[in-house]
Amino acid sequence: MCNLETEGTKHGCGHYIKTRTIRKIDCGSSRCLHSIRHPTDPSHDCSNSGCNRYLGPDRGETVTHTTADYCTQCEYWYRGPGSRPRK
Repeated sequence: MCNLETEGTKHGCGHYIKTRTIRKIDCGSSRCLHSIRHPTDPSHDCSNSGCNRYLGPDRGETVTHTTADYCTQCEYWYRGPGSRPRK
């Protein structure tokens, strides 16, 4: 699997949200859809060859900004309407 080096924001909830991709680190596998070695010919069928469709975890995460605010996914559940007790 290919990986990325990214820059992003670290939120108060602990999540890191990517804001920019610095570079892609190529795995060099012909079975990785994102690799330069992946076949480009139309006869290649990824569904039968088991090609990896997803990138691996980020190889490097550079925090460019830190905020005490929660990310948008956590804001609803921990500080918004989703955090209110139900009857």
